[in-house]
Amino acid sequence: MSFTIAFYVHHHGSGHLMRTLQIIKSLSDYRIILMGSGLEKTPESDHFELIHLPLDYGETPLTETTSALPEGVHYAPLGLSGIRKRTAMMAHIFEQHYPLLLVVDVSVEVTLLARLSGIPTIVIRQHGQRDDLPHMMAYQSAEVLLAPFPEAMYDQPLDTMLNKTVFTGGFSRFSSRPKVRNVVKNSIAILVGKGGSSIDESLVSEISSQATDYTLHVIGCSGTKNINSNVYWHGHIEDPFELLSSCELIIGNTGHNTVMETASLNKRFIGIPEVRPFNEQVEKALSITGRTGIEIVYPADLASQNWNEIIQRLLLQLPDWQGITDDEALDKAATVIISTGKRLFEN
Repeated sequence: MSFTIAFYVHHHGSGHLMRTLQIIKSLSDYRIILMGSGLEKTPESDHFELIHLPLDYGETPLTETTSALPEGVHYAPLGLSGIRKRTAMMAHIFEQHYPLLLVVDVSVEVTLLARLSGIPTIVIRQHGQRDDLPHMMAYQSAEVLLAPFPEAMYDQPLDTMLNKTVFTGGFSRFSSRPKVRNVVKNSIAILVGKGGSSIDESLVSEISSQATDYTLHVIGCSGTKNINSNVYWHGHIEDPFELLSSCELIIGNTGHNTVMETASLNKRFIGIPEVRPFNEQVEKALSITGRTGIEIVYPADLASQNWNEIIQRLLLQLPDWQGITDDEALDKAATVIISTGKRLFEN
């Protein structure tokens, strides 16, 4: 019996979608459905069917109610049409395309909806303190937990879900590309992610004013004013591989994609952990703290840094990303997904 593989992609930031698109490339022999909100800019492909789900926020929920948020979920407002519509659409997909295996990146509620619909799931694990009841319910209901990073980056030995977790090692959209050798001396990339960042014009101005011997390439946003002559605003770049490869050092938040892309490029890194649910970026920052060529600066300490001194010190070090990425990570992820589907549907 053949089966369909569906992916649910969370809309916050760009990391979930980028990760999913990389995994899909290794599943060319299977029918793929990709569903989520905010996927309008995702290019159409013959390899997967794209399902646009309505947003589940932006409306006014019911307020005259005596009910409280159930302890087993993170998000369940009452009365939102977007939730009703997206739930109906997903239930329809579950019914129409069965046998189906759902890979969830990420949502407790979608994982539990699939389980209540009789659909097996694989849940993508993330860093952070995720031992709360909703996460435990979702993890318990999943067939497999897939961690897109090495076990060496995970420091929770008492985790009761380790026995069903598969660590693939890290990967990024740059993993399979050849290393670029034309590095430009004293060039620095500053990455501004989509999920909200303390890296703003004020910080760029401060860094550029202190580190006057360096050229700063800001990727991900455009400046509203001229700051210093050593700053170049590039805005959104669809494929920043060449520019990032040419820089000696990358400054960015410690979100999953930024960390894995920097590791794939083997670049020196100044990581700034942002406040995220479940302390995700802080935990990821801690998992790479102490390596040469890597410096972690917390948002509360940004204003007190000697940026010129940090940059000079890091440029004298070789970056140590050993063991973070794995050339076979995508194949490992695909193997887990395929073997799970075969175990369930082809025996």
